[in-house]
Amino acid sequence: MVREQHSTSSRKLDHLRICLEQNIERGDPGFSDVRLVHDALPECDLDFIDTTVEFLGHTCASPLFIAGMTGGHPGTKEVNCALARSADRFGLGMGVGSQRAALENPDLEDTFSIVREEAPKAFLVANIGAVQLRDHGSEWAERAVAMIDADAIAVHLNFLQEAVQPEGDHDARGCLAAIRDLCDGFRVPVIVKETGSGIAAGTARLLWEAGADAIDIGGWGGTSWAAVEGLRTVPEPPVSGKPGHPALSVVFEAWGLPTVTSLIEVAGTGGPIIATGGIRNGIDMAKAIALGADLCGVALPLLRPAMQGEDELFRTVTAFADELRVALFLSGA
Repeated sequence: MVREQHSTSSRKLDHLRICLEQNIERGDPGFSDVRLVHDALPECDLDFIDTTVEFLGHTCASPLFIAGMTGGHPGTKEVNCALARSADRFGLGMGVGSQRAALENPDLEDTFSIVREEAPKAFLVANIGAVQLRDHGSEWAERAVAMIDADAIAVHLNFLQEAVQPEGDHDARGCLAAIRDLCDGFRVPVIVKETGSGIAAGTARLLWEAGADAIDIGGWGGTSWAAVEGLRTVPEPPVSGKPGHPALSVVFEAWGLPTVTSLIEVAGTGGPIIATGGIRNGIDMAKAIALGADLCGVALPLLRPAMQGEDELFRTVTAFADELRVALFLSGA
């Protein structure tokens, strides 16, 4: 177990380093194919555009959602601290990265709990993997929520990443039942999220029927976790295509539903939607909202400025907010 804990924590630092140092974006999320109708006579005041949104009983100042990124290694604490301060300052919702490492090793809990300390009033979302939920049940979910005093919990589906990862969990059986069990009376809302391959309408309906309170579609076209795993995997010459072999990761970098496709698939099938995957500016946010999203998750475009300091992060968040307001103004929203 000690070795497994070390491995989980080390992976978190590997992932952070690769995301900061390498080109890990792949594909087109589809926003370039969507055009908002320009309103030449908007009859509204740009200065009074209200971007406030209600989500799962909480009020956020903007649909911009700081998507779950990191945590679980001492080197990630400052990143979560900066992101949380941004959430607090701008009234944004925020998720954290997978809490598995801290659930295995409580010494790492402070890399996550810092977010509530720095954002006492923010809408915060805990994060646990579907496989870990299946294996450990609601006890781990409860611990994840308590760790950051979360307002909701995300159960992440990352089976592409697991399939190409040497240490990955390759058995997906029983995860839907585990989600159903968690949704039955859990004390905070349950969000089910993909991590870069998208969710189709059929899967969304299964999740709504299981009791999910919201879905984060996590579409293809932004950060590719297949690419990340390919960059951190040491080549193994014996068998090309072996699970965890870099060649396998490269082939599957193009796997998944683009964000726009997934959003169109899921919109109207049930409850609230978070659109995540390749959202790179406020116009993308406006397009996602027009297609049915309630919140717009952004990760990599905030992670990199967060490493440069709070001022740069705050400038980036402000740019997203300004771009969204202008897009809403010019479309007469």
